[in-house]
Amino acid sequence: MITAIVLVSASVDRIPEVAEQIAEIDGVSEVYSVAGDADLVAMVRVRQHEQLSDVIADRLNKVPGVRDTQTHIAFRTYSRHDLEAAFSLGLE
Repeated sequence: MITAIVLVSASVDRIPEVAEQIAEIDGVSEVYSVAGDADLVAMVRVRQHEQLSDVIADRLNKVPGVRDTQTHIAFRTYSRHDLEAAFSLGLE
């Protein structure tokens, strides 16, 4: 699974509508409204790199109200669950 974190700048008056439309795109697992430099953060999860272009460039970037995006590709996932499993001795 390939994960991309997409920071989205949107027209201020359309943020909720933009978020809803992005959330409907196949390959987008979550959309967060956030404070900071971006208005929204979209989590994109696909099986092949080629699908990133389909989801981000061909669909997400074309949602009315999207002004700009920055895409970050995740190399590795670290989560509390993963770290606990990695350091577990298997004792319950």
